[in-house]
Amino acid sequence: MDIVGLLQWPAMLTTVTASWLVASRAAPRRAAGFWCFLLSNVLWVLWGWHDHAYALVVLQFCLAALNARGVYKNE
Repeated sequence: MDIVGLLQWPAMLTTVTASWLVASRAAPRRAAGFWCFLLSNVLWVLWGWHDHAYALVVLQFCLAALNARGVYKNE
């Protein structure tokens, strides 16, 4: 497995961490969660592009748009 192939593990951990933060009642934690989701979107796009998982890449762009909306609505 090459370096890019290993990105799936930090992407997964970042996604789980983001989910935990977004579920918080504290606005700063929720905001941090949305930014973590955006980071996880970038990691998944890199991994998906490398592995030719183009549906995953498109999904991540759609989810990034929803995450950006979440950041805006959280403020």
